[in-house]
Amino acid sequence: MRNPLALAAFPAAALLLASCAQPAQQGGDGGDDYGDITIGTGSTSGVYYPLGGALAEVISSEVEGTTASATSTEASVANMKQIGSGQLQMGIAQADATSQAVNGERDFENAAVDAQVLTALYPNVYHAVTLESINEEQDFECFSDVDGERFSAGPAGSGNALASELIFNALELGFTSTDVQHLDYADTSTALRDGTIDAGSWVVGEGHNTLLELEATDPIHLVPFCDDEREQITDSYPYYSEHVISGGTYSTVEDDVDTIALWNLLVVPSDFPEDKAYDVLEALYGNTDQLTSVYAAGEDYFVPETMAESSVTMHPGAVRWAEDNGVELPESVLPEQS
Repeated sequence: MRNPLALAAFPAAALLLASCAQPAQQGGDGGDDYGDITIGTGSTSGVYYPLGGALAEVISSEVEGTTASATSTEASVANMKQIGSGQLQMGIAQADATSQAVNGERDFENAAVDAQVLTALYPNVYHAVTLESINEEQDFECFSDVDGERFSAGPAGSGNALASELIFNALELGFTSTDVQHLDYADTSTALRDGTIDAGSWVVGEGHNTLLELEATDPIHLVPFCDDEREQITDSYPYYSEHVISGGTYSTVEDDVDTIALWNLLVVPSDFPEDKAYDVLEALYGNTDQLTSVYAAGEDYFVPETMAESSVTMHPGAVRWAEDNGVELPESVLPEQS
């Protein structure tokens, strides 16, 4: 997998997307033709929110008869649940949460979501983070060394927390017996500085601003996943893949760090109109400059070829668009023919 570029700070243009972004709503029927689309994103401090705002702006200006807006949510799991309930007509979600939602697993047991993927957007990279000062005492050589320590897994119900729990399970670590705390990134940084936790997880694009802010005051150490750990995880969950965070991505981390990553997907209900799905992709890939204006690290990934990175069934409109644009999709993600 290619490494993302370093994440640029969100430019002022991101703030202009406020007209296309709004607080979470408890309703919103898109109508039979999906003329009104609400896009589920994530917290206002993350990447999903400004990226969703940029998507909404592109769709509203380029897809005829369609108005889109982005809404802040608790991210992946919440977005899939709200797509299932009809509150959202589109959402950004990690591949693990998407797969579990459409297959009725874990949080979606007996409540499978009838949804499909339009495209893959960019990879989220699992950062197991501690401070250099903590690591000097703890000596975390492999991820499994955090077992039994005080660990922040991300807010409950978030994609970050889901990824952490799946990784602990794949490695047969004691997720429930470990002193797991469910803190957001800002609170995890504070807890590391205060010494109330030993490590925490960031499942984000490389160069995330909260990590840059943390290392600006306290040198960080990224805990690597050893060879057998990466193999166990990718064997257990096909939507995870091996990844390397290049040395220098963070100014206080000189060496390459082996880890894992998974893709963020753009998801819609399965009854989303085929022609509109086609038009959304035509608009998206014709205006990627608006996406990179709010997430510069996505430049390598906002290209049609990344559609093939989906690990979940794709929408027929997306399949047709891929065929028309020379993108070969794996058979495993093609919808069944009725």
